[in-house]
Amino acid sequence: MTAISPAPAAGAADVATLRVTGKQPQADGVLTLELSSPSGGRLRDWTPGAHIDLVLPNGLTRQYSLCGDRRNPGTYRVGVLHEPESRGGSAYVHEQLRVGDLVGVGGPRNNFPLVPSARYLFVAGGIGITPILPMVAQAEQLGADWRLLYGGRRRDSMAFLDELAGYGDRVLVRPEDEFGLLDLPGFVGEPRAGVRIYSCGPAPLLAAMERTCAYWPPYSLRVERFVADDAGAPARTAPFEVELARTGTTVTVTPDVTVLEALNRVGVEVLSSCRSGVCGTCETTVLAGRPDHRDALLDDDERQVGDCMYVCVSRSRDERLVLDL
Repeated sequence: MTAISPAPAAGAADVATLRVTGKQPQADGVLTLELSSPSGGRLRDWTPGAHIDLVLPNGLTRQYSLCGDRRNPGTYRVGVLHEPESRGGSAYVHEQLRVGDLVGVGGPRNNFPLVPSARYLFVAGGIGITPILPMVAQAEQLGADWRLLYGGRRRDSMAFLDELAGYGDRVLVRPEDEFGLLDLPGFVGEPRAGVRIYSCGPAPLLAAMERTCAYWPPYSLRVERFVADDAGAPARTAPFEVELARTGTTVTVTPDVTVLEALNRVGVEVLSSCRSGVCGTCETTVLAGRPDHRDALLDDDERQVGDCMYVCVSRSRDERLVLDL
């Protein structure tokens, strides 16, 4: 392993400093943050399904879906659930972050894009409504045929109900304490072509969605996960080398560390958030070698191409990988 001088974080040029200009409760345990440029300038454009990386003053980086009006160029809005077992991110946002504070913001980036379609079905569970909210707004604006099924434990824990009420009977609100578990087969119906299905929420909901849509045409269902599925044993248990193309440095990755950790140990800081392969923050271009993809983001075709990887979880199938770092 060759020691090198510290390098800027991958994507560091994409991190802007924004000011918290709004902090509002939305439901029990859920609040929204509004973020704007301190100079009042225009923020980067985004598309439904996009998220930002919020770099907090306490040093933590967390991913949150954008859920505001994408036609407002001066403000980002994100929804934040106060997680009972927070690793520190959501607790800091709820308890310590104040209007006027400065935060770093990476992105936006979109691993959950809304593709063109004449018909959509949306299914959201809990805080999973955040990426879905701008999707239904766009579907409505484009005149598409769409419906939303929105579930949560209790009505008072479900955010954005006032905003969704404006869509009338296109939206079915189904709190579990009133209606029981979501009737996914009844909502989705029989398999048919020409319908795109989007779902975000806790793992049991997404697993149920995958079972419900198992016989639909390929790629009908697209999900966004909070937690990655078990990827099983890695393809390679022996150490492998990672070459950093920009410097020629070679780093050894042993079985007990991730590629991200190995890079950090030699001073290469790659911006990361979830460290579990669900957010896409640490996406890195692969120039040579075959990645062992262990994320919850890439589909089978993208994995076959092998031109990028998420270094927080993915590894190597070969003795050597060359990364664009």
